[in-house]
Amino acid sequence: MVNQDCYILAVETSCDETSAAVVKNGTEVLSNLIASQIETHKAFGGVVPEVASRKHVENITLMLEEAIRQANIEPEELSAIAVTEGPGLVGALLVGIMAAKSLAFALDKPLIGTHHIAGHIYANRLVQPIEYPCVALVVSGGHTELVLMEQEGSFKLIGQTRDDAVGEAYDKVARALGFPYPGGPHVDKLALEAEQSEELPRAWLEPDSYDFSFSGLKSAVLNAVNQHKMRGEEGYQPAIARGFQESVIEVLVEKAIRAIRSTGAKQLLLCGGVAANRGLRASLSERCKSEQISLIIPPFKYCTDNAAMIGAAAYLKWKESKFSDLELKADPSLSLEEWLLEV
Repeated sequence: MVNQDCYILAVETSCDETSAAVVKNGTEVLSNLIASQIETHKAFGGVVPEVASRKHVENITLMLEEAIRQANIEPEELSAIAVTEGPGLVGALLVGIMAAKSLAFALDKPLIGTHHIAGHIYANRLVQPIEYPCVALVVSGGHTELVLMEQEGSFKLIGQTRDDAVGEAYDKVARALGFPYPGGPHVDKLALEAEQSEELPRAWLEPDSYDFSFSGLKSAVLNAVNQHKMRGEEGYQPAIARGFQESVIEVLVEKAIRAIRSTGAKQLLLCGGVAANRGLRASLSERCKSEQISLIIPPFKYCTDNAAMIGAAAYLKWKESKFSDLELKADPSLSLEEWLLEV
């Protein structure tokens, strides 16, 4: 199978983006469509699972058809159908899985259940080749993790958040500062424009730990906001946004660099929705340059949830003929470390 071109139609519906893509040989994106639900969920201040599922149902069929059309191939030329099986919102996942299973059955093509975080990690391979061993810094709305990859498809979790993920912390802080959902981009923009920074704590945890904790920082922000309000002060938001972002970035960057050094990894990969944060991208790039560490950061279009990254990760299973059967189920707690071992 590896001697002929592989065309994977990928489906991603783990949260509030409906996406379909066609990826050639795991690295070449022939099409990548994304239907965002941000405007829908903004009214609720966050993602409403039932609403997200209904929106996926409305969008999925047309997006699959359009992804194939834009790729300029016939459905019969597809090599496999890949779909996110977890983690994510169970109802949202099920919409994509049912669509992928139906198409795989109709076209008599292999089905490949794919891990959402493996997708974020392998989005980097859409940019340039990955060198092993490497370390992936995964930062998103639901995940903050350091993953050691000693070889292709080998995932070892060496650090993770003990409470809030980075994306969650950004959204909660944004809400405290008066910004709408999704709050991350607002905080990032305000932090970069701020002239002053309010000092906020860093949670380093144990000296040798690669874990993260952001709940204390979030509480410190809420306390600072309340103190300013009690004193009747105004215009404090930029300084708090900058202080918060500096605290988050310093801990993320320091632990990622330390993980690279201690494991002897050749490369650092930045992955996940928060990889679009301009402050984090700039700080990590500058630090890796000074430390002479090879760094891959995907372009903005491959940072947020998208199907192209699912096609890139699914290619790992395609090469090993590890296909899913039509009884594939949504698994909101799917293990990254065990995903590629599944048949």
